[in-house]
Amino acid sequence: MLILKNIVIGTAGHIDHGKTTLIKALTGRETDRLKEEKKRGISIELGFTYFDLPSGRRAGIIDVPGHEKFIRHMLAGAGGMDIVMLVIAADEGVMPQTKEHLDILSLLKIEKGVIVITKSNLVDREWLELIKEDIREKVKGTFFENAELLTVDSVEGIGIDDLIKTIDRLTDETESRDVSSPARMPIDRVFTVTGFGTVVTGTLMEGQIAIEDTLEILPEKIKVRIRNIQVHGKSVDRAFAGQRVAINLANTKKEDIERGYVLTATGAMETTMMIDAKLKVLGDMAKEIENRTRVRLYHGSTEVFARVVILEKDKLQAGDLALVQLRLEESIAVKKGDRIVVRSYSPMETIGGAVVIDGNPEKHKRFDKTTIEELLTKEKGNPQDLLEKHIDKYSSEFPNISFLAKISGEHIENIRVLIKQLDEKQKILMLNDSTIIHRNYYESIKDKGIEILKKYHEKNSLKVGISKEEFKSRLLPHNSGKLGDIILEFLEEEKMIKILEKYVALYDFEIRFNTLQDEIKNLIEKKYLDYGFAPPKTEDVLKDIPYNEKEVQAVLEAILGKTLIKINPDIILYKDAYLEIKDRLLDFLKENGTITLGEFRDLLNTSRKYAVAILEYFDNNRVTKRTEDKRVLF
Repeated sequence: MLILKNIVIGTAGHIDHGKTTLIKALTGRETDRLKEEKKRGISIELGFTYFDLPSGRRAGIIDVPGHEKFIRHMLAGAGGMDIVMLVIAADEGVMPQTKEHLDILSLLKIEKGVIVITKSNLVDREWLELIKEDIREKVKGTFFENAELLTVDSVEGIGIDDLIKTIDRLTDETESRDVSSPARMPIDRVFTVTGFGTVVTGTLMEGQIAIEDTLEILPEKIKVRIRNIQVHGKSVDRAFAGQRVAINLANTKKEDIERGYVLTATGAMETTMMIDAKLKVLGDMAKEIENRTRVRLYHGSTEVFARVVILEKDKLQAGDLALVQLRLEESIAVKKGDRIVVRSYSPMETIGGAVVIDGNPEKHKRFDKTTIEELLTKEKGNPQDLLEKHIDKYSSEFPNISFLAKISGEHIENIRVLIKQLDEKQKILMLNDSTIIHRNYYESIKDKGIEILKKYHEKNSLKVGISKEEFKSRLLPHNSGKLGDIILEFLEEEKMIKILEKYVALYDFEIRFNTLQDEIKNLIEKKYLDYGFAPPKTEDVLKDIPYNEKEVQAVLEAILGKTLIKINPDIILYKDAYLEIKDRLLDFLKENGTITLGEFRDLLNTSRKYAVAILEYFDNNRVTKRTEDKRVLF
């Protein structure tokens, strides 16, 4: 399927500099929709429309408020812009909100823009040239430094065609958004349409969505189904990254959703109360930022309060760049590489911008060298390195591919490719098709397992090994099920351990008897050898051994399964006797096909009690199986 490049164009600039009028000149549409906006003649909320470029592309347009009181609304729209029109009125020039909008756009790393001087009919040529020179001076060091500067009269339509051509050219230079990643859309509007229900709008930042998809709204983890999708007022079956989208959600109340929530692919992202980031302080900041300063964070369309924990400095000054941990007062969903605008709590001024390094970190201590080194590595690391670190960090939880995709913010297919590369480098261990652990963790498991078995053998030198279930629960307290069995298989393949039915021992462990134990062993074996097919109860046999009862019991357990075969708790046979019984039974069945209890008793010349117990033992061990009152070969 051919996916066209989707572009969103935004405005920025001071109040009453003609942003809304400019958009009307470009599109023929009014973006101010609220009664109060029309009454007061200023934009309060975000405005949205679209227009067709000469190249045939349909571009979405976001009109942002210019008043300082509505900066949050401006920020809600700015994150979705690909190209910005910095609008400056000819009669006023660069004003405070022009400067703040410019700072915000730079912090969000928007890289394409055009400077538009409006209201050119209100000034003479000489003044206009002075304004142009001042603008060029003010935008030095920003992405607008080399941008085209156009003069327009929005009312008369002068210069509008040149502006459209410039925008069309910039769309060619703009990178397409990632349509292969999990879908993500910050919600900037929520409303109800009679007969349809709840509708949310936003710019689809990544991925794609389709009708009937089931998605998730974070941070509330609300599962939603897409009933209908509109792009630029037209119903579509599917929407792609870079498009302005209106989505009709099924079975969802408007009251459950707020601006700032994120619509995302189910399970694709984790919410967090902490963010590790690199914070850049604006160069003209007058105040210092002290540790634990309370700030406002703007990410996507959300605003949250947070404390800035400075990890590597005492305080931050104008122009500083530092590693910080942002400790939030509400949970949000972020990904590595996301950009956050930071504003002071009061008075509300933009003080800097942060780039997310880790969206799900642990709490850090300040000035910790290891933490700082790890964060610098994460910041510079490529996707494979970062995934390896995630696997290393979460191995004790036996992470699966879906979880790793979620915390990495990568598409699940990209994760599979990276996992294959790490597996080829022998950095990780695949437990099954979806569960992965790091080799470092596996080595720690090996060391722990060997230590557990060494201590067990020292205390229980006459036991064949520790029970398999006990070993797993001690080795892997939270993963002692099927994944624990897989770990044991790996350890056995490496000849670290041996698995003896229900028991586990060190690979080279063998029971060794001392002189006394060897004497007890010989006495026990002789007694059972003498009793043949009909030994007394086990407790009666052991009473006749003239040594410490516990020592005798320990020796008996050590030779069970070797020279002695335990039929049931009361009956034990010497191995030679057991093998002779088995041979007689097999020969009889091969000749006759079936055997009854009475025939088996006569075959052994023993009592019914022994015949029943031995036949049941053969049944349980799949030598024979019972068919009515007869036995046949299993």
